[in-house]
Amino acid sequence: MEIRDTRYARAPDGAYIAYQAVGDGPIDLAWQLDIFGNIDLVWELPDLGRELRRMTEFSRVILHDRRGTGLSSRNVPPPNLETRTADLRTVLDAAGSERPVLGGGTEGAAPNMLLAATDPDRVRSIVWYGPCGRLAWAPDYPWGLGRDYFEEDQRALEVWGTAAYGEAFARTEATADHFITPEEYAIRSLISRQTTTPDVARELARTWFETDIRAVLPSVAAPALLITHGEIDRDIEEMDYVASLMPNAKTIAIPGGARVDNFGPVTDAIRDFLGVAPAPQGLETILSTVLFTDIVGSTERQAALGDRGWKDLIERHHAAIRTALDRWHGTENDTAGDGFYATFDGPARAIRCALEIEEHVRDLGIEVRAGVHTGECELIDGKAGGITVTIGARIAALAGGSQVLISQTVKDLVAGSGLTFSDAGEHNLKGVPERFHLFAAVDAG
Repeated sequence: MEIRDTRYARAPDGAYIAYQAVGDGPIDLAWQLDIFGNIDLVWELPDLGRELRRMTEFSRVILHDRRGTGLSSRNVPPPNLETRTADLRTVLDAAGSERPVLGGGTEGAAPNMLLAATDPDRVRSIVWYGPCGRLAWAPDYPWGLGRDYFEEDQRALEVWGTAAYGEAFARTEATADHFITPEEYAIRSLISRQTTTPDVARELARTWFETDIRAVLPSVAAPALLITHGEIDRDIEEMDYVASLMPNAKTIAIPGGARVDNFGPVTDAIRDFLGVAPAPQGLETILSTVLFTDIVGSTERQAALGDRGWKDLIERHHAAIRTALDRWHGTENDTAGDGFYATFDGPARAIRCALEIEEHVRDLGIEVRAGVHTGECELIDGKAGGITVTIGARIAALAGGSQVLISQTVKDLVAGSGLTFSDAGEHNLKGVPERFHLFAAVDAG
């Protein structure tokens, strides 16, 4: 988990408000979290965390934990809307943000509206995901939720912070099946107990259920973008109603529902609204074939040859490997001592390269072992990294002298290439949970 710089702003009453400012884009985007949040951990959420990281590509994202939650002061009463707005101002001052864009989802955006209405010169514009004027049903607000929802929500908050919370949360949300899966329950339960205790969570939920910000909205003159996912007519109707109360609001309905994999268009819409050109697309992950080689018995050989002789052998070894890499279009990623790590965009070329290396280094009186694996790699400083690379290195470590071991994945990808293999059995790889079926390449074709 990446650890981001967390700082503290001190409110006039002495409470400490934890905040982060992440990214160096040309615009400040102060994003308000809902009740559920801890600024160290929200980055790990599969939906919000991913989109926050995308926002840092075009803005400086400012987050804070409201008092009574997360990393902020816990020994204080749960905040009302006015206190939350004052704390937002304190955080913006501490972060040196003079005229930010204020963003947030549903309840989290409420203090944004109050600040924009009471101090319009302080706010550049507004972004509001899932806009609503109030949570509770009223005769003039048919989109609100009834008292039965509130009571069910309060019961769900009784197990706040426990393994049962994720499922209880899903039962209270009419659209929860669109954005929460059983696999996410654990992380939501973890972050909930890192957010606050059940009693505070219940009080914060009660406060929001009793809040109505519609009277504030006509005074929010800043340009505003209201966004919802467009699968449910009720949500679109509610958004249009809220927008009608604001003098300078535009709306966007994102098709496809609020699935975890459908929040990218929300971030794209925010970037377009802010007028920031998209950054050139840089690949974060690529499918790559990794090749690892090292000399068998290198320590003993070095001792026998002495430093001068070993240096000469290593230089010839490196030259032979680099010649093979060039011939088979491999990219050298790293070398350390007698080992090489290279990547290829095709698994057959990686195997042929390894077999050629085996043949050429035998002329030097040495043997190398090699391992080949294919998988998705993370790009780290322009080089492939991640679990695929670790697996490739572990496979190489199992190889014998003049042996090229490959994974089942590689074998399945090179059918028809003219390469042949012998079964090397199933193996445990150090630090990798599942067993791997390996094969030895025996023919260069």
